[in-house]
Amino acid sequence: MKWLSRLVDNASNYFARRKGLLPLIGILLVIINYILPFIFGLDNVITGSNLFLHLGVIIAIFGMMLAWAL
Repeated sequence: MKWLSRLVDNASNYFARRKGLLPLIGILLVIINYILPFIFGLDNVITGSNLFLHLGVIIAIFGMMLAWAL
């Protein structure tokens, strides 16, 4: 479990200096989700399930919570 503690500590130090990175990645994933149906259509599994939309929203919310805590 020491490796997990080190991983969380390193991630915390990394994101403390880059507070807007995770929300920016989340916004980019939402934009990608908007563009993908125009390229692949709606019959694809990824575009039909809105995978990038859900991942983008989760990552953006997590990033805002992390930035507020740090």
